[in-house]
Amino acid sequence: MALSGAHMAALGLVAVGLSGCDKTCCAAPEVDVSRAAASEYLGVETRLLDGDLVNFLVSAKGDGAKTNVVAYADCAAAQYALIRGFGFARHVRTNVAQEAGIWRADAVYTISPALPEGLRKLDAEVVVANCRDNGIPTV
Repeated sequence: MALSGAHMAALGLVAVGLSGCDKTCCAAPEVDVSRAAASEYLGVETRLLDGDLVNFLVSAKGDGAKTNVVAYADCAAAQYALIRGFGFARHVRTNVAQEAGIWRADAVYTISPALPEGLRKLDAEVVVANCRDNGIPTV
């Protein structure tokens, strides 16, 4: 079966997307390092939703807080996984909103002892170390 140019282009996009999957595995959270110290981290609220499913509500303000509040949620999830005796977390979803200069992230993760399935996985020890290096609190 011959593929048209459109089909080849679509397959190329799929291949690029799939090749990127490995790069998201166990990576440290993206941090605006130049602004990490300028962000003020305002706290973490943790809610166990069901067994290994955990919700983190975090907030930050200051320069870079829009980006760093998501990294803050990753840091909290990674530390929580370690506290519970697990080595990994998998990102499920994050909603970010800003009100009166405060950025808030409402993020959900699963925690697990083994490398989970999914596109965005966190190696808890690596992430916590990077958070400390970047001045982002964990839990």
